[in-house]
Amino acid sequence: MKTNLKYVAKQLGIVLLLAVIGIMIFAVGLVIGYGVIGDGKNPWSILSPSTWSEIIGKLTGK
Repeated sequence: MKTNLKYVAKQLGIVLLLAVIGIMIFAVGLVIGYGVIGDGKNPWSILSPSTWSEIIGKLTGK
């Protein structure tokens, strides 16, 4: 039983590690893309909540 639990924990750890790496790659891609296509002034502003609320507002028409 212990070996099964260790196996599941190891697999879950791998999945969580891959999810974190994927989120980091997505964030870097957003920063690079926004820096090239966006306003070009501050590419890190794409990660701020105010920028996301503005983008969602534009997409929803509000």
